[in-house]
Amino acid sequence: MKITAPKPFFFEGGPRAVLMLHGFTGSSADVRMLGRFLQKEGYTCMGPQYRGHAVPPEELLQYGPADWWEDVLNAYQSLKDKGYEEIAVCGLSLGGVMSLRLASEETVKGVIPMCAPTGIDAEDRLYKGVKAYAREYKSREDKSPEQIEQEMADFKPMPTLKDLRAFVRDTTTKLEDIFVPALVVQGAKDQMVDPESAHEIYEAINAFQKELLMYEESGHVITLDKEKEKLHQDVLDFLETLDWSV
Repeated sequence: MKITAPKPFFFEGGPRAVLMLHGFTGSSADVRMLGRFLQKEGYTCMGPQYRGHAVPPEELLQYGPADWWEDVLNAYQSLKDKGYEEIAVCGLSLGGVMSLRLASEETVKGVIPMCAPTGIDAEDRLYKGVKAYAREYKSREDKSPEQIEQEMADFKPMPTLKDLRAFVRDTTTKLEDIFVPALVVQGAKDQMVDPESAHEIYEAINAFQKELLMYEESGHVITLDKEKEKLHQDVLDFLETLDWSV
């Protein structure tokens, strides 16, 4: 079976722009629906796709957080080059970490981290998650069980995970440098990220305008979960409170 990979997106709307960032082992599809919703409300939305994502899992191991951070910066600059001077940033999981880092280092109108970790304590759990992602991808390629097992035996993502853990930890130290309005979003049923991370982010950032929203029926990929329509509206309501000049 041929796998159709998700693509980066650029949904042109009005002069207000939102950079939308997906998570680790995810794709632009994780934030595409939210992007389309915001476009209909007049916002321009860009969703890049990090290198090594939505492709065979072996390619994931060729890159690391430094590469994905560069992809984020390139997307941010691409919006600037297109003439969008006012940009908010919204991200899921690792994308949430990236959004916080961008808010601490670059000029953004507001930041929306969703289910973002402040640390990766159980590296073994993350390891199992990456292995599960690789196995699922291979099964969708219609490979035999024997071939899948043989390839999985050679799939060892630990160096990537070590770098990812350090990137998250380093970003957490920068939270006090965030002064722009923030909407911290978290699924109460998140099995990947401890919901306590949302409280830590909320307390650490120095924004005068900040809000923490807990979604009681949602898990980790909150953008595609049961409360996605509520999330769409909450994100829009937050964006509408920002001090846009246009």
